[in-house]
Amino acid sequence: MVHLLMDKNKLWRKQHNDDRDRHGYQDHLEMYMGDDRQWIVRALMLAFVDICTIASGYFLALYIRFDFVYQHIPEIYLDNYIHFMPAYIACAIVIFYICRLYHSIWRFASVSEFTHIIIAFLLLQIPALFIHYVLKIYMPYAFWLVGFMVSFSFVVISRFSYRFLRSGQKMLEQRAKNYGCERVMIIGAGSAGKMLIHELIMSSHLSAKACCIIDDNPAKKNRFLEGVPIVGNRYDIPEMVEKYEITKIIYAVPTTTGKDRKEILNICGETGCKVQVVPGIYQMVDGKVSVSRLRSVGIEDLLGRDEVVVDNDQIHSFLEGKVVMVTGGGGSIGSELCRQIARENPKQLLIFDIYENNAYQIQQELKRKYKNLRFETLIGSVRNTNRLSDIFQKYHPDIIYHAAAHKHVPLMEESPNEAIKNNVIGTYKLAKAAAEYGVKRFVMISTDKAVNPTNIMGASKRLCEMVIQMMNRRTNTDFVAVRFGNVLGSNGSVIPLFQKQIAEGGPVTVTDPRIIRYFMTIPEAVALVLQAGLYAKGGEIFVLDMGDPVKIDDMARNLIRLSGYEPDVDIQIEYTGLRPGEKLYEEMLMSEEGLKETPNKLIHIGEPIEMDDDAFCRQLEELEEACTSERPDIKRIVAGIVKTYHPDEAAE
Repeated sequence: MVHLLMDKNKLWRKQHNDDRDRHGYQDHLEMYMGDDRQWIVRALMLAFVDICTIASGYFLALYIRFDFVYQHIPEIYLDNYIHFMPAYIACAIVIFYICRLYHSIWRFASVSEFTHIIIAFLLLQIPALFIHYVLKIYMPYAFWLVGFMVSFSFVVISRFSYRFLRSGQKMLEQRAKNYGCERVMIIGAGSAGKMLIHELIMSSHLSAKACCIIDDNPAKKNRFLEGVPIVGNRYDIPEMVEKYEITKIIYAVPTTTGKDRKEILNICGETGCKVQVVPGIYQMVDGKVSVSRLRSVGIEDLLGRDEVVVDNDQIHSFLEGKVVMVTGGGGSIGSELCRQIARENPKQLLIFDIYENNAYQIQQELKRKYKNLRFETLIGSVRNTNRLSDIFQKYHPDIIYHAAAHKHVPLMEESPNEAIKNNVIGTYKLAKAAAEYGVKRFVMISTDKAVNPTNIMGASKRLCEMVIQMMNRRTNTDFVAVRFGNVLGSNGSVIPLFQKQIAEGGPVTVTDPRIIRYFMTIPEAVALVLQAGLYAKGGEIFVLDMGDPVKIDDMARNLIRLSGYEPDVDIQIEYTGLRPGEKLYEEMLMSEEGLKETPNKLIHIGEPIEMDDDAFCRQLEELEEACTSERPDIKRIVAGIVKTYHPDEAAE
């Protein structure tokens, strides 16, 4: 009985599905038939227009040939016209169909459709020759030539008139829309600027009008681009903003970088207008520029440094097929290392981090972007020798990028033993495990705060550099360090803090109006770290060229302006005084290290400093014992090892 009911249920479901499929098929069939009917009606209308234009075109040619006087046309030519024209038109309709002149959407008519019309009319001359020479239907030669040109012109006009009418309508709508809309200045009279202006004119969804263009090329001044005047160079921006009542400026020169970009954007920022920029040319894969891709000006646009260039082919060869481990892989630098390494087809990527939330985020991102990437996300601490041994024994990494560290200066001043435990002892344990398990290259991320440090975080990173140099001399692994300054947008950095303070309405806090720092974007810094790893022979401290230093006070004021506010008017700036261990400026290189060039002009090499490795190993053991026992005088002990560390020295 149960089986019978089940069979009946299956039968009912099958019939139901069949009915649903049949009705669905019928719905789709009706939809497609509806589309076909519309196409047929449209094609018949176009065919009728073609019949009229070709017939009238050739008759007009006959009319022109005999001086626009109908009575002067010989009877034989009128009879021949009546006899040959139906056959000629029939051939034309067939050829037009073959050339797909009835398949195009004519409101988007372009060069492709025009080309098809030319081909169709050239093919149409075959039946014309047949009629004239084979069927012996003679007409004046001028009739054929003028008829060809007139009928061709009529067909082109009939096809493109719809687009011309729509364009005119769009322009009228745009003019009506321009009243009360944003008045835009475009910086750059190149292809990017032209695309943006065209979109502003043609789009019905944008309430903006391109009023003027700025370009530094003097040959372009007083000329027009898409009907918009080119009115001057960068120094004319403030005057033209006032003259044309500009409310928004769009920087449309994606190929420029460095000081020119910085200067122009600084001038734009002083006008009080909203400023947007097109992405850099390397970010536009398809080379297309549109309003939807515009972004607000970021502080990275104002650094005044040329774009970082690295040898991607060499980096790919170096990383391809290798097992690569990134410690601190969930952090700002570590996660970007993972992203850039993932692109280079490693054999396996190991993401190692103590903080599972960050590790989880980069894990999910890589899963989405790199479906074929082999990688493992491992939770653990560089302080844990057993955990490190287990990982090295299981995965056998070839290359290690060591980015795990405590880096927040004021917090480490309050917890100096933790800075030593994690940064120094953790690095030492990781380095010993790497050497024991045959890692080929070990690249440690260092900082400019390691140079003549005045805080425990900087001193701990200097100790890490000393560990790297000592381990390089004692093992077969190539140990190197890469030193750079602040990175824009990293966790705990000043930019996110300023942005948060601005969003809350201020005040924006700056420690000292004189304080300066070196800045680089995270992707730039990581790209140079990967490049520096290629140059490593062992023991080097690579120093990245961070460009010109930036005053933190200027950066805060620029961020306020870029957010649409006036510093000290809309949002106040407060000076809080230097924090413990904070310098007015950071140095990139210790004087005794010297400096060497590399093939990349943005990467330099500091020579290793000679030291007693045996004595240093004993000092590391004492340091480990001191920090694990929470010695209160840990800073004094560190100062005894790092002779350039002066914790009590004024930051002046």
